[in-house]
Amino acid sequence: MNSVMSNLSGRPLFLFAISFAAMWGCAWLGWALLRKRYPLDEQLREDFGFILPAALTLLGLIVGFSFSMAASRYDQRKNYEEAEANAIGTEFVRVDLLPAADAAKVRALLKGYLEERILFYESQNESELGAVNARVSQLQDQMWAAVVPPATANQTPIMLLVVAGMNDVLNSQGYTQSAFWYRIPAAAWQLMIVIAVACNLLIGYGARGAHSGGKLLLILPLLIGIAFMLIADIDAPRHGLIRVHPQNLYSLAESLRGK
Repeated sequence: MNSVMSNLSGRPLFLFAISFAAMWGCAWLGWALLRKRYPLDEQLREDFGFILPAALTLLGLIVGFSFSMAASRYDQRKNYEEAEANAIGTEFVRVDLLPAADAAKVRALLKGYLEERILFYESQNESELGAVNARVSQLQDQMWAAVVPPATANQTPIMLLVVAGMNDVLNSQGYTQSAFWYRIPAAAWQLMIVIAVACNLLIGYGARGAHSGGKLLLILPLLIGIAFMLIADIDAPRHGLIRVHPQNLYSLAESLRGK
């Protein structure tokens, strides 16, 4: 179940189509079957008038909570992209403290690393992303190996700045990777779906008139489908329209050309 929810939440448009059709089906089921089999008398309808608003309020709270969770993680990914660019740019300047030969080597490695980090944000294919991550790991080992010998040979506070800067570069990548991994839990999606199904059944069940099964029952499923699609779009780091674009890394790459 968790893997199914993960796959659906990673495809916002597909999730919209599935959720809209499922929610409308639930509303129609409540209108066509439940309403006729268990008709509401006046006393039950009075109690029903308390249950339906409470259920819709609970659904709104859960959707709002999930949207807030997705938005905060989207902001987190943006902040870590900026932190990565700052860490790489700072270390590129600090390598001037190294001997000339070592500095040239580290600069070349940092430029290659910067290109791979841009590809990390742009990649949507899993096999391509795996290759990018492998090259990133290899470059990290090479960069660390390039700063350790000169820093060990000349253990001064100035050299510690170079080592600390490289450590920041490596750590920033780890923070970014964590932000891309952690998304809205499958349990939260399951809870939203269960409450949304119940709300649509209640909407159909409480509908009056022979024409209620038409256009009016489409409204809530449409709104729920849009809400689910928006949450999934923000929460999916590599799919959909709302994604983190590496603007700071692009800007840094432009500023380092020719250096």
